[in-house]
Amino acid sequence: MPTPHHPPTSRPRRRAGWIAALAAAVLAVPVLGAPAAVAAPGDPAVASSFDLKPGPDLRGVVTSLKAALPTQGVQELLDQGNRVAKTGASCATDPFGTGDDGAVLAPARKLCWDAGDAATEEWIPQGITGVSDAQADELWGTREPLVTAWYDKAGAALCSADFGTCPDKGVRLSFLDPETPVPGTPDGRRYRHVLLVEPYVNSYGNASYRAVDVHAGGIAWYKYHLYVADTMNGLRVFDMRSLLDLNPDQNASVDDTTLNGLKSNVTDEGKIGRQSNVYYGHTYRYVLPQVASYRFAAAQGNSSAGTCVATGAPKASYISIDRSAPAAPALIMGEYCNSDAAHPEKGRVGALPVDDATGLLRETGGRVAATSAYHLPRDLTQGAARYDGTYYFNRSYLDNSGSLRRATVTGGRLVDLGGSITNAVGPEDLYVEHGQSVPGGGTRYLWSLTEHRADTTAGCTDAGSPCGRVVYAHRLSDVLARP
Repeated sequence: MPTPHHPPTSRPRRRAGWIAALAAAVLAVPVLGAPAAVAAPGDPAVASSFDLKPGPDLRGVVTSLKAALPTQGVQELLDQGNRVAKTGASCATDPFGTGDDGAVLAPARKLCWDAGDAATEEWIPQGITGVSDAQADELWGTREPLVTAWYDKAGAALCSADFGTCPDKGVRLSFLDPETPVPGTPDGRRYRHVLLVEPYVNSYGNASYRAVDVHAGGIAWYKYHLYVADTMNGLRVFDMRSLLDLNPDQNASVDDTTLNGLKSNVTDEGKIGRQSNVYYGHTYRYVLPQVASYRFAAAQGNSSAGTCVATGAPKASYISIDRSAPAAPALIMGEYCNSDAAHPEKGRVGALPVDDATGLLRETGGRVAATSAYHLPRDLTQGAARYDGTYYFNRSYLDNSGSLRRATVTGGRLVDLGGSITNAVGPEDLYVEHGQSVPGGGTRYLWSLTEHRADTTAGCTDAGSPCGRVVYAHRLSDVLARP
C-alpha cells in the first residue's frame, strides 16, 4: 500500500533491524501526555466497531446492464487470457533475495507478470484471493483461479500528451490459473484483466457505470461474491455471474453490436460507461459491476493518513476469508497503521460472519455483527489471514524486506507466536489455500503478492532484498515450522 498509506517515499539506509528499531521508537512514547485511552497491543478491541450495515442494492441496475451486454464466465475468461505469466525457471524476478538479515523464507511457488504489468507505473498490485476462498472443493468448474487487484495510481500524470484528459480508471482484477499451463509453454500461465465498475442510472434514465475509485488493499471471494475493501467506508460487493463482455467477437477494431442494438467499444482509453449510445470500458474487454456494499455502522474517526485511532469504525485496509471452521466461515478485516509518538495505535483486526448459503455476510436485524476484534500486536500491517486459530500478518516498510508474523489468541489477547519471518520486499494482502478438497488434507499455502516494480531507483538495487512484482506462496507448514 503506497502513499497515502505508506510514509514518505524517501528511502532510508537499509538495516537488518528496521523492525526492531520501529518497535523501539513506538515503545519510547512518553507516558506523560499519552492519550488515556491508548490500548495495549494485542488487547481485545470493541467488536461492534467493525459492525456493518448494507448499502444500496444495485442488482436492478446490473440486470439492466446484463440485458444490454453479454455475460461471460470465469472459465471462459481464463481460456481467452491475453497475457502470459511465467512460473518455474522462467520466473526470474526475485523480490526475496537473501533478505535484509540474510534469513529470508524463500517461496514454495512464484509467478511473474508479463513485462508490461511488471513495469507499469500506472497500476499497483494490492489484493489477492482465490477459488479456495470461494469453494470448499477449490474448483471453479475445472479451473483453480487466483484473483488479484490493482489500483490506478498514475491518473493524469502518466497520460501521453496526445491523449487529452486522463481519467482515474479505478481498480482492475487479474484472473490467473496457476495450475493450467499454456499449451506448448510449460512455464506459461494465461491471465486476463477485468475492470471493476460501479453501476448507476444516468441523466437520460439509462443504466451506465463508472470507475470504482478505491485502494483495493484487500479482496476476498466467497461463492459468487467478490468483496473489495473500501478503506474508509467498508466493503464493496461484486457478483462473478455478472462479468460483462464488451468485445465478444474478439475483434477490437470493429465496435460490437450489443444485445439492445447499441455498440460497445474497446479502443477508446478515455471513456467509460454508456456515452452517446456506445458502451466503453477504458479499453478493457471485461467489466464487473458492483451489486452491493456494506458500510461501517460506527462513525469513522480515521482520516486518509497512515495513522489510526483506537475507537470508532476501523479502516478496511485488507480482508481475507477464514474457511477453517466449515460451519462458521468468516471474513477477516484489518487496518494498516503507521504509528508514531502522537498516534501510537497499531491498528485492529476483526472477524465478520459469512452466510454459507448465500455467500453474503450474515445479517441480523439489518446489521452484520462482528464476532471478535483485537488491537494488532504490531503496526505497518499490509495483510492478514486466519486459519485454525492462527493469524498471519504481512508487514512492510518502504523497500526493506517484509516481515511475516504469526499470532494466536492466548489469555484473551492476540499475542505473537514465534519470531519475525523475513520475506519479500513490498508484501501485501494474504490468502490461504486450505487444501480441504484433498481427502485427509492437501498442502496448504499462504499466498501473497508484491507491489514494487523492479527498477534502478535508489534502494531497489540492493542485492539482498531487491524490488520486483510477483505472486507467491509459502507452504503453511514451512511458516509454522519457523521459530
